[in-house]
Amino acid sequence: MLKFNQPAPTLISTAALLLVWMIGKGDLTAQAPKVYSDGKPPSDKRLAPLKDLNGYFPFHVPDSIEAWQKQREATHRRILVALGLWPMPNQTPLNAVIHGKIDREGYSVEKVYFESRPGFFVTGNLYRPTSSSRNIPAILSPHGHWSNGRFMDFGREEVRKQIVQGAERFEEGGRSPLQSRCVQLARMGCMVFHYDMIGYADSIQISYELAHRFAKQRPEMNRSTEWGLFSPQAEAYLQSVMGLQTYNSIRALDFLMSLPNVDQTRIGMTGASGGGTQTFILGALDPRLTVAFPAVMASTAMQGGCTCENACVLRVGSGNVEFAAMFAPKPLGLTAADDWTVEMETKGFPELKKLYQMLKSPNTVMLKPLIHFGHNYNYVSRAAMYSWFNHHFKLGWNEPVVEEAYTRLSRKEMSVWNQNHPVPKGGPSFERRLLKGLRSDSEMQLTKARNSVEAYRKLAGGAIESLIGRQIKTAGNLEFTMTDKNEAVGYLVMTGSLRNIHHGEALPVVFLHPKEWNGHTAIWVHGKGKDGLFDSNGQPIKEVAKLLKSGITVATVDLLNQGEFQNVSGFSGLTRTVENSREFAGYSFGYNPTLFVRRVHDILSMVSYIHSHSERVSEKISLIGTHGAGPLAAAAATQCGKVLQQTAVDTGGFRFLNLDSYRNPDFLPGGAKYDDLPGLLALNAPRKLWVAGETKDSLRIPSDIYRKSGKESSLSIYTGSPDSLLTEIVHWISK
Repeated sequence: MLKFNQPAPTLISTAALLLVWMIGKGDLTAQAPKVYSDGKPPSDKRLAPLKDLNGYFPFHVPDSIEAWQKQREATHRRILVALGLWPMPNQTPLNAVIHGKIDREGYSVEKVYFESRPGFFVTGNLYRPTSSSRNIPAILSPHGHWSNGRFMDFGREEVRKQIVQGAERFEEGGRSPLQSRCVQLARMGCMVFHYDMIGYADSIQISYELAHRFAKQRPEMNRSTEWGLFSPQAEAYLQSVMGLQTYNSIRALDFLMSLPNVDQTRIGMTGASGGGTQTFILGALDPRLTVAFPAVMASTAMQGGCTCENACVLRVGSGNVEFAAMFAPKPLGLTAADDWTVEMETKGFPELKKLYQMLKSPNTVMLKPLIHFGHNYNYVSRAAMYSWFNHHFKLGWNEPVVEEAYTRLSRKEMSVWNQNHPVPKGGPSFERRLLKGLRSDSEMQLTKARNSVEAYRKLAGGAIESLIGRQIKTAGNLEFTMTDKNEAVGYLVMTGSLRNIHHGEALPVVFLHPKEWNGHTAIWVHGKGKDGLFDSNGQPIKEVAKLLKSGITVATVDLLNQGEFQNVSGFSGLTRTVENSREFAGYSFGYNPTLFVRRVHDILSMVSYIHSHSERVSEKISLIGTHGAGPLAAAAATQCGKVLQQTAVDTGGFRFLNLDSYRNPDFLPGGAKYDDLPGLLALNAPRKLWVAGETKDSLRIPSDIYRKSGKESSLSIYTGSPDSLLTEIVHWISK
């Protein structure tokens, strides 16, 4: 007997989906027992407004080094997955070109372009110290969201205001704080690569308007072949501007470290604002960086407002302070200003300091709070940075390091493109080819991984674990509160609320428990919620009755925004998004799980409760997903481990790639990248799996994985009549 805390007394268009939802909502022929009969909403925090980039993102330091290492590993993988870098694209030749050397006092400047991907160019300027050395420290310098990027010029009037405020020293050099830091670092003996963000300065193959100001979906780019950025298909493959930009940073580091005389042990990076984002993201991912100085960006407040700083999945349960913390215990310098970093001294930095102390490196993290200045990378902030690199790179300069005057380069002097080095082609056709090439690269690596069950689980399984963000072992503390209990012929009907205390969730649940229970519990999730398992008289449908007669307990649930949730959640048939007029999935699902993922969490709560919270432990747990819930069950089963013994799903031929909107309730960022739905089914191996809605050819991948796992017979493919589908499921489950 289950233990209860009983209280005192094909292409799926959004239009078609809405129609199905409206029909289902108005269908009064089926009626499951109600849990919330008073019409009050479940006490579920997911009904609250969604979190957005302006939320609060605290960093909680784990209790031990071991716990931090485990957390860091999971966050590291999630960042890679979110940015489309799991697996990391195969490195292709950089074909770097360096030309147009300009000699100045104490340094030289050259023009650089190379291919991060075939035909996709990274552009910038390379600053070298005049003094020759065999071991030159090297620093990456991303510019951030300053007007015109690498070509920025504050102008004479603005720089004079800054001089009066004490923000700059020199009228000429102060007009470009970006050039200023590169010049001074080069004069201090460092090689500096100052490179463009996508869409800025010489990086024009993908436009600034698209990369940084995208606002409206482009129907011509939203298709299941040769799609463009920001489309549902690009999101299904985790292809984003932020991912491209991060990969460019990785390749920029490849370029910098390939240069002669570079000291491979002294590799730094510094940028402010969006350049700060690039700095702590690369610091979190690439172990080759040894010193970092992300200025005016890391905070527990605003996380980055540009489309190039956001990606689906990236900050769900995390934030920029944690990303910066992943550089520990290596030297990390930060600045704060009168912007979203203004509270960093009391919110965020104390936690960083605590982590560094735990890692026995308390003196390698520093915050310079300059909150009397607005958002900046001005002379005062740069001075703190120069001192940081001087100390940790052992450059030998007397402190304080004082920035000297220099003559700025003009736009023409900095630009890498000219008659001998023509501008490469860009535009929509290039955009499609770039994403297609990335998809092909990823699929080649996935194909190779399928040669080994272990390799496939690491690549595809690791990604899905990050995308779902919850496993059976982290489902949370669960408690069932019964609201009603009735006796029927041969079985009990128990309704109540299943509360996930840790995650603040509550689910309307019905248990149908046979009087002669055989120890087997089947969880049946239906596209209509628990209403789908009852007829017009409120009785279990015949297939459920057969399971009960065979001694199997049947549990069913209204997943989020199903059934009783619809009465209180205002569900319109589309996934909720944050209030942002720009039609970019990352602004919503970079901070919140999608509805699909939340429903998978609900299924995991059900499985976990039945497994762990019973007076008589279920000897066998089965999961059934039908009538549109097959993909949910398939996804949930991948996170259940050995707790779940068998799964039966009707996929209906569903594919994540075929969704036409990121607001579709079945939208899963990255859902198509890892062999789409067949990949989820393959990750169920070697568990017993029954599948309908597919063909033997469409299930070639899961069949192959099951064969290689030595459990080919555990995969059953039903290709019979849809009219007999439920009967066959019951027969298979009952065997």
